[in-house]
Amino acid sequence: MSLWERWFFWVARPLVVAVCTAPWRVRVLAKEKVPLEGAFVFAPSHRSMLDIPWLATATKRRIRFMGKAPLFRVPLLGSIFRGLGGFAVERDGSDRGPLRDSLALLRDGEVVAVYPEGTRQHGTKIQPLQPGAAYLAIKAQVPIVPVALAGSEEPFRSPRRGRLPHFGRGVVLVGDPIVPPTMTGTVVKRVAVDELTERLRVELQDLFDTAYAQR
Repeated sequence: MSLWERWFFWVARPLVVAVCTAPWRVRVLAKEKVPLEGAFVFAPSHRSMLDIPWLATATKRRIRFMGKAPLFRVPLLGSIFRGLGGFAVERDGSDRGPLRDSLALLRDGEVVAVYPEGTRQHGTKIQPLQPGAAYLAIKAQVPIVPVALAGSEEPFRSPRRGRLPHFGRGVVLVGDPIVPPTMTGTVVKRVAVDELTERLRVELQDLFDTAYAQR
């Protein structure tokens, strides 16, 4: 992290988090389950852009998150995302750079967030997961920390046009770290990825249900 990035992160992060969480009175539950050191994959539910700052309430460590490349091309927005730890991913999936970058970050002991549902979803059912989070965890031999973010979609799902945002309570619920199977050889086996992905889906759904009940 460069000196500028370090300064921007420690100054901007509290402001961004406060602005994006205070109106919804976001509560963080089981925060003690987040590792204080060492690399891991954050695997949160995904319902809106609020998920990024809401996830940041779970730890003071810088979270490296992937974002759609077009967002990083917006001058001010792109600078903010990069300063807060983001890196770009091409939407067509042709850019393998983010995968290499993610592995490098994990091997350097950093925290990488991967939204296993892929794009933003709707409702309280966790959708079929993509294999990225499980693959990275197995390849880098680091745990996955599932996180349920309940209530983040409501401000953007208003049934009436022009209606003011809804400020219902938000809940961030951290789950137990999931330790990946020991990797044998240099190739990540698809069966291991599939099994870990399914375990993550079950854990994330349980957390999501509990988080909504806690609201």
